[in-house]
Amino acid sequence: MAYSWKFFRAGGFDQVKLETGADLANLDQLDQKLWVALACPTRGLEFDSRTLDLIDTDKDGRVRAPEIIAAAKWITGLLKTPDELLKGAASLPLDAINDATPEGKQILSSAREILRNLGKADAKAIDLEDTADTAKIFAATNFNGDGIIPADAADSEATRAVIAEIIAIYGADKDRSGKDGINQTKADAFFAEAQAYADWWKQALADQTILPLGEATAAAAAAVKAVRSKVDDFFARCQLAAFDARSIPALNREEKEYFVMTVKELHLASEEIVTLPLAQIAPGKALPLTEGLNPAWAAALATLQTAAIQPLLGARTVLTEADWNTIKARLAPFETWSTSKVGVKVESLGLPRLHEILASPAKVEIDALIAKDKALEPEANAIAVVEKLIRFNRDLYTLATNFVNFKNFYSRTTPAIFQAGRLYLDQRSCDLCLTVEDASRHAVMAGLAGAYLAYCDCVRKSTGEKLSIVAIFSQGDDDNLMTGRNGVFYDRKGNDYDATITKILASPISLRQAFWSPYKKLVRMVEEQIAKRAAAADDDVSANLAATASATAGAPAPVKKSAFDPSVIALISVALGSISAAFASVLVYLGKFESWQIPFVFGGIMLAVSGPSLILAFIKLRKRNLGPILDANGWAVNAKAKINVPFGTSLTGIAKLPPGATIDLSDRYAEKSAAWPKFVVVAFFVWWIYAFLNDSEGRLYRWSDGAYGKPPVEVQKLLDEEKAKGRTAANEKAAQDKLLQQSTTNGAAAGK
Repeated sequence: MAYSWKFFRAGGFDQVKLETGADLANLDQLDQKLWVALACPTRGLEFDSRTLDLIDTDKDGRVRAPEIIAAAKWITGLLKTPDELLKGAASLPLDAINDATPEGKQILSSAREILRNLGKADAKAIDLEDTADTAKIFAATNFNGDGIIPADAADSEATRAVIAEIIAIYGADKDRSGKDGINQTKADAFFAEAQAYADWWKQALADQTILPLGEATAAAAAAVKAVRSKVDDFFARCQLAAFDARSIPALNREEKEYFVMTVKELHLASEEIVTLPLAQIAPGKALPLTEGLNPAWAAALATLQTAAIQPLLGARTVLTEADWNTIKARLAPFETWSTSKVGVKVESLGLPRLHEILASPAKVEIDALIAKDKALEPEANAIAVVEKLIRFNRDLYTLATNFVNFKNFYSRTTPAIFQAGRLYLDQRSCDLCLTVEDASRHAVMAGLAGAYLAYCDCVRKSTGEKLSIVAIFSQGDDDNLMTGRNGVFYDRKGNDYDATITKILASPISLRQAFWSPYKKLVRMVEEQIAKRAAAADDDVSANLAATASATAGAPAPVKKSAFDPSVIALISVALGSISAAFASVLVYLGKFESWQIPFVFGGIMLAVSGPSLILAFIKLRKRNLGPILDANGWAVNAKAKINVPFGTSLTGIAKLPPGATIDLSDRYAEKSAAWPKFVVVAFFVWWIYAFLNDSEGRLYRWSDGAYGKPPVEVQKLLDEEKAKGRTAANEKAAQDKLLQQSTTNGAAAGK
């Protein structure tokens, strides 16, 4: 049978209620088209990232609906009462774990083992903190299923020494107990390199040509390598000199080159000396080893003589080219062997120690220890699963009410996990603030939300912490919101940051702002034009003063074009005529209305001017949507999460005095207000009331029995007729009273 769901309406759309553990257990039966979100990032949320990482089974940095379903299925199957999830407690009672399943039984056993290791064997519940310190949990054992063994896990001192040497060479891995140890990979690498290094030396010991001088061969080869290119250069030059004697001066460097060197500060390591030949060049000449040597190479050649020439050829005062070739040939097998060197990492232990290790049972014992540790992996992993169970018990319901539905966001009792904190700026507080990584990239998508967005850079100068946020302003106006304004941002932990607006995406904030927007734009335009004209006039005055000063100093004044243009008179006349005609048309139009109706006419005109702005703002405010803002942060919002006017108003607070507060209105620095505006307002209302009573209906005339006000239209018409007939004043007064009585009677009858 299909599961029976309950829904509630918030944000203009239906959202599923999650009121029981059974609701969470049956999330797989809820059509994903009814989920508010289908994916969210694992970072940038006010939520435990470790829990999100455990839910994110594919480790792609995003939690998706199938992973939420899998997590809910897993934990509801491990709890005797799934309603335990709704508590969101960080402490899980042991008797709440369902030990009727093999996995639940194993987890319960692991939980009790953890408590025993921590000295809490009698505890009835396990906390998240109990699972956090794995070093303390595993402190009493060397085998904990992680495949890493410390040195003291071995029984023999010899094996412990080998493990310590492996750690010294390859570095340590941290065991779950917190000790330094090695894993199978490092153990295999060590013994493989040790064997390769031993085999490499075995090859040299088996072939006498590789080590003609035994252990001293390496020093001889190093001495030859140090001077090889220079000695080869010397004998090549001598051969060239034998080929053509004309090259000898050039091969020995010309005298002028030495003159260039003399102007510099020289030392034996100077490049100019180092690049000179080893000795004077002559046809077929042998290389002297004691006298006539380039001083920069004397020490290297002395080392060559003691390390290679004497051991291989005997004592020599000169080195012929044939002797040089003999030395290189004798050392060639060693150089070839050296290039194939392996096991460099273990070389520092020395060949005898490596032979000792390879001959010992250390490898077999270490492999056995690691295998023994790995055999305990299921039990140890079950301890890690206890942490997962406690985290899901604490966090899964909170995640569901910010993912499957947006209960936390729309209830306004608990902030949603995407709400980063509160921004105070311009006498307002913004509760809908989200962290962003790249404001420019975020704004591309978030601009479709139809909300007024202010991007801010936030800095805690005391710690150097930095973050970027976007705040949604949904109440008030934008008169004082601009790039560069400063405020204070408080994160969910209460930490305060200096916040500076860096980018604004403008949209309507309220209907009041939209109504006055056209007039504010007009005022700004007029102010800008006045400022431009004033600036131009100031420039003209400055120019005139400069010209006058130049003329006073005797310099010829610059020829200035006359500022008067006769055509301006014509333009002014035309403009005044147009204005007069327009004003007359307005007066004619207003003459069609009763005087008391004229304020309503102006009100209608204002409404007509502000109407388009109001309509546009009304449409945009109804379409404000949280979805694009979250989508720009990596969410996949699956619903039109609207921010309508009433809800948006609750997200932005306006400064107001608290209940019961008193205020002292005596401001010694307040600007003195003139009395005439108040008088004008009072006079306007008095005039309007009088105009309303004294209109064409003759209300005041009838109420005062003709003593005040103008008569109704029909009475005035009859009076004009009586007057035209030449009646006397007395007769006219009698006729007026008669008409007034008749008009009053007709008015009463019409009222009935």
